[in-house]
Amino acid sequence: MYRISQLARQFGLSRSTLLYYDRIGLLSPSGRSEAGYRHYSALDRERLESICSLRRAGVDIDGIKSILAAAGDDSTTVLRRRLDEIGGEIEALRTKQRLLAGMLRLQGQGGPIGAVDKEMFVELLRAAGMDDDAMRQLHIEFERRVPEAHHAFLLSLGISEQEARMIQRMSAEGAWKRG
Repeated sequence: MYRISQLARQFGLSRSTLLYYDRIGLLSPSGRSEAGYRHYSALDRERLESICSLRRAGVDIDGIKSILAAAGDDSTTVLRRRLDEIGGEIEALRTKQRLLAGMLRLQGQGGPIGAVDKEMFVELLRAAGMDDDAMRQLHIEFERRVPEAHHAFLLSLGISEQEARMIQRMSAEGAWKRG
């Protein structure tokens, strides 16, 4: 059996954290001493180890309760949801990283030529509220009005000559693929 301070120390937690877990029903002691002190069993320790692992993975308290209370598929659903959330967070951070890198390139080169790549340009357009149809329309108008500038702009985004010509052709013909 473990006393509350021993268990807390093993996991680098405060005593008040274990008291909180007890209060919300996440981790209750298996017993009490004659003096009323909480005592935790080896199974309680294993449960706390699971709680700490899930917390490190970013699962919230309600999710941890669901995982520990459920068997099989229910816990998989909670873990899958958290994995998807983390994926979204990572993608948002990558977007911010690319935008900041682009801003630094702008400062270093003194202008937008070569500073904004295709991916960043699409992200900027999306951030401005443009959907795929609006982006296609932008290329169609750009090609219609100033094809040479459109071509130079596409190349400045780091697009290959072949892809730039294909975008120009599709813009001129209105032959954009949907999807």
